[in-house]
Formats: sequence, C-alpha cells, structure tokens
Amino acid sequence: QSAVSHMLDKLREIVGDPLFVKSGRSVVATAQAGELAGRARLLLDQLQEFSNKSHFDPAKVSTTLTIAANDLQRDLLLPTLFARLRQSAPDLRLRVIPSNIPSADMLRADRCQLAISPRPPEAADILQRRLFDERYVVYFDPAVRSAPASLDDYLAAEHLTVVYEPQRNLDIDDHLARRGINRRFAVSVAGFAGIRSFLSGSNYLATLPRGLAAHQLAGFAQADPPFACPTMPMYAIWHQRYQHDALMRWVLDTLYETTSTLGLESG
Repeated sequence: QSAVSHMLDKLREIVGDPLFVKSGRSVVATAQAGELAGRARLLLDQLQEFSNKSHFDPAKVSTTLTIAANDLQRDLLLPTLFARLRQSAPDLRLRVIPSNIPSADMLRADRCQLAISPRPPEAADILQRRLFDERYVVYFDPAVRSAPASLDDYLAAEHLTVVYEPQRNLDIDDHLARRGINRRFAVSVAGFAGIRSFLSGSNYLATLPRGLAAHQLAGFAQADPPFACPTMPMYAIWHQRYQHDALMRWVLDTLYETTSTLGLESG
C-alpha cells in the first residue's frame, strides 16, 4: 500500500495535477489520469510492437488464445481453424466464449483476443475484416411439411427465431419487419443450437444462415426464402493493440485461409 502511495505521489509531482479524488466513500480517477492512462496504453502497445519485430516461430507458442464466437461461427470455423493452428503450434490452447453481440469493451478489456461476429462494434480502436457473406435459407422438417410454396404460405406458418439479447433481433428479422413481412413467432431461443428440438416434428419454419445445415440443423430440409433476402456478413474483430502482434497476424492469416478452404466467400 505504501509503495503504491509513494508511486502515485511521484506521478502527481511529475504531472502537477491530482490523479485521483475522493467521491463519497470511494476514490475516482480525474480526467487527467484518464488521459495519461490512454497515452500510457499507447506506449505499451508500441513497446509490444517493438518486441514483436523479432522472428515469430509458431512452434514456440505456448499460450491460450481466447476467441468470442456464437454457435454458428464456432462450429463452422473454429474446429478447422484450430486444427490448422495446431499443426504449427502444438502447444497452443483455445478457449471459446460466447460473443453474443460483441462490445468494444470486451476487446478493450482483453476478455478475448479475437471475436467473430456479423455485428462488429463501431469504435476507433476496434479493427475488423470481412470474412465471408452467409446466405439465409428456410429450414423445415420434411417429415412433417413441405417447403413454403409462396410468400402467403410462408406467412401462414409459425416461425422460430434466435434473440441473443432483449430487443436485439437477428438482422434478417429486422429486415423483414421493415419490409412489412410480419411473421408469427412461436418460439424464440437464445442461440442457434436451441432451434433443432423445436423444429423437429413440427410445422414451424426457421429462416436462418445456411451454414447451420452442416452442424446444428443437419438433417433438416431447406429452401430459398420466397422473397429477396440480404446476406449476413461475418467479420473478424480485434483490438488495435494486436494490429502488429505476430501471433495475431498468424492467427488471422490462418483464419482467412480457413474460410477459403471451407468455400466461404465475401461478396
């Protein structure tokens, strides 16, 4: 405690302004402290970039890479990505956490080093690259019903959807609502993995990304939507502190190669 106090006193002498002030029973940082913290973070990032200029050898990597991804991109991309990374970095470990709708704070706080999501947060210190565009299809149980033959047939059915956060619909659901295509949702679940048990043996329809057919919705029939439908973009997202990080550059390059190998394309 005394060492910390001594260090803070020295900093206050250097900058000539208080760094922390009392607020009730707690202590809060001043605006000056916040500005200094931002500048210090930039200097640390530059030091990290300098240290990364040395030769990068994946075989010497022994760390845990944390990627935030929801169930679609997790199952579609990460097993193949990790297998490729492990070929060169056998001691690399992977931790996957839900991204939900990723926030800039998630990346700033380093809760993950990389996020994969169709909804990148908009912030000057958050970087992104478009990986691919996913097409939407209409899933149904072929043992119970056939594909919707028309828009009227589609609207007459009850539907399933995914809502990751309250009042935050899937982009496709918002798109259709803006066009006046209003559906009756029987069930909303918190992730794509929850759709299967409700779709099986039912008359329901689910308008969801085509990539789900390889994993969570394998075995169900699918049809093109009976209306013009946008694609869903998917992005790699990371904080600017990793822009020149050798490990992150290697991971991103391998991720881009993985999407190409899997036949996932942008545009």
